[in-house]
Amino acid sequence: MVTGLPASGEDFRVFHSGTALKDGTIVTGGGRVLCVTALGDSIKVAQRRAYEVAEGIRFDGMQYRRDIGHRAVTARRP
Repeated sequence: MVTGLPASGEDFRVFHSGTALKDGTIVTGGGRVLCVTALGDSIKVAQRRAYEVAEGIRFDGMQYRRDIGHRAVTARRP
């Protein structure tokens, strides 16, 4: 069972891939099941918001990458 799954907000979306609705509850089917994306005034702000949303979601065996967007955040801009 997936808990803490927010409805999409003004600055973020949660995309489902390996989830299903079972008896009115969202459950996982294994593998990569969700993708959280966010918008912000900068890449760093968008990255932080996406991680804030992801940190509120819970399910058994949950893992998520904590390195997404770091190259873009640290990239030198001309």
